[in-house]
Amino acid sequence: MSAVGALLRELFFAPFREMLHGLDAVLRHGLRSLLLVAAGLVVGWWVYVPLHELLHAFGCLAAGGEVSRLEIAPVYGGGWLSKLFPFVVPGGPYAGRLSGFDSHGSDWIYLATDLAPFALALFPGFWWLRRAAFAGRPVAFGAALPAAFAPLLSLSGDAYEIGSLATVHLPAWSGHRQLVGDDLGIKLAEIAGLADAHLLAGVGVAASLGLLWALTWMLLARRLASRLGAPAPAERTAARPVSGQARDQAPGSG
Repeated sequence: MSAVGALLRELFFAPFREMLHGLDAVLRHGLRSLLLVAAGLVVGWWVYVPLHELLHAFGCLAAGGEVSRLEIAPVYGGGWLSKLFPFVVPGGPYAGRLSGFDSHGSDWIYLATDLAPFALALFPGFWWLRRAAFAGRPVAFGAALPAAFAPLLSLSGDAYEIGSLATVHLPAWSGHRQLVGDDLGIKLAEIAGLADAHLLAGVGVAASLGLLWALTWMLLARRLASRLGAPAPAERTAARPVSGQARDQAPGSG
């Protein structure tokens, strides 16, 4: 297999293969284990959503931007978080959305705002997911899924926005800021209404770049997990001694 083919397989298929291996490892007690994974997923998602949105705000502030409005649905703690952070507003049409921020015209600050929550995909992300699978802990495995797979879950949101920020710096779409947005569905409707094939192609390029970013980010997360002592199931299998290997290699064996 060529190096390019191996890389493409790792980018596109390895995350899902790893998730299936992990499920196989934690589903030791059938339906009970599956329910525990589901419970962990619900809790993990409930914690991850507001944390993700807060990290958008903190990323913007850390990069030198300003934050004026962060919407978080009450079910995700928007009410009590609004008492802790003055820019948090409970409610909005999304589970959470940074709807008021100022990057001072800098796409680097804008990009830092978008990227900040995905630090959780790099760590604990797949490191946590692999350790939970290896230990056979279904609740922990389910809770780790949102952070580990956040880049793919954001394909129509943050990932598209990251791709659009890159697209408007390409020669063909330079300066076309109408491509930038955090909702691919809304952006498609807007651009389709303009009947501009060039801009519509720009949306496609932005979405493709967003997908490439998501897959690459998850590849980095998996490799970081391996460096931090949490190898993938395939790596763990390859490192395991073959039964009887030492006996077969002993002097005078046979």
